[in-house]
Amino acid sequence: MLLVRAPIVAAAILTAVPAFAQITREEALAAVYPGATLRPDTVFLTPAQQKQVLMRADTDVETALVARYVATKDGKEIGRAYVDTHIVRTKKESLLISLDATGRVLRIDVTAFQEPPEYQAPEAWLRQFRGRELDDDLAVNRAIRPIAGATLTARATTNAVRRVLAIDAVLEKQGGR
Repeated sequence: MLLVRAPIVAAAILTAVPAFAQITREEALAAVYPGATLRPDTVFLTPAQQKQVLMRADTDVETALVARYVATKDGKEIGRAYVDTHIVRTKKESLLISLDATGRVLRIDVTAFQEPPEYQAPEAWLRQFRGRELDDDLAVNRAIRPIAGATLTARATTNAVRRVLAIDAVLEKQGGR
């Protein structure tokens, strides 16, 4: 009897533990902007802003609605974090892409991933975006290494970072709106 249950218990334990743990937005924001005041902000991009983003990012703007957080400390803006939700293969992924005050990537956190776990980008791979700004080298097989077996995740993540950096540049150029 014990021999029959042991594999069942082991299988239950293995399936209960996710391959990659996900973090909440609140946990990610607290980690990237410790001690900061975070103000949620919702922006609706105008058609002209959407066109500017498309031209800068060279990727689709899936929605005019932009969810972001503005981080301040001691009365000074220290960064902005954007939520980007997109389709990887057939299901959604949500990333929290945190930027410093100059618009460079500080960190990327996966807050939701509905594809099979083996397709999720590992944290070590996401670290290669740190310090990046929007340029022609911010592309898979250029400055960004591909992920073996998860090409669509690599492309979707890179496009999300390009989109967020372009949105941030457009909004900051226009005074945050």
